[in-house]
Amino acid sequence: MTEQPSTGEGIAPGRISEKLVHAGRIVRLSLDEVRFPDGSVGTLEMIRHRGASAVLPLRGSPDDEDPEVILVRQYRYAADGYMYEVPAGMIDPGESWEDCARRELEEEAGVRAGQLRKLTHIYTTPGFTDEVIHLFLAWDLEEGAVDRDHDEFMEVVTMPMSRALAMVESGEIVDCKSVSTLLYAARFVMGGG
Repeated sequence: MTEQPSTGEGIAPGRISEKLVHAGRIVRLSLDEVRFPDGSVGTLEMIRHRGASAVLPLRGSPDDEDPEVILVRQYRYAADGYMYEVPAGMIDPGESWEDCARRELEEEAGVRAGQLRKLTHIYTTPGFTDEVIHLFLAWDLEEGAVDRDHDEFMEVVTMPMSRALAMVESGEIVDCKSVSTLLYAARFVMGGG
């Protein structure tokens, strides 16, 4: 989290009060009374999310010239169709971000990571949600067991990293966590940096 600037009046910006509108299985929606950096007060809609991990699995190693990556092609109601994505999911209570990444990788892609490296974390849409996704890279894979939720409709897709990056460039891969994970890995881990 970044440091909060002072209002100059000795009162830091932030939440004053919260009115819960909806508490669901995945998110909580509230109307928050907020003090802004200039000292003014307003109401914002806020979606709270417990966070998630996402992982880019490599068949091969980050040192390979063009390793194969494993993605899932998943039905997304909000996007009105299928999207290519890295395996990802919400953290369970008491679970570490790394353990979440390992669990989601096996549940969605059916593989286990021998090596797992934390890349970075991203805020998905900080204009209205506190959702943070922790991004990982996995390799030294071994077969595991798929265990998807009843509302997850996906297929596992394997392709060269170069193809996945071309799909980001062409707009075929538009899921934010997946674009971020692919580009971060390509630029800072796999010889691009």
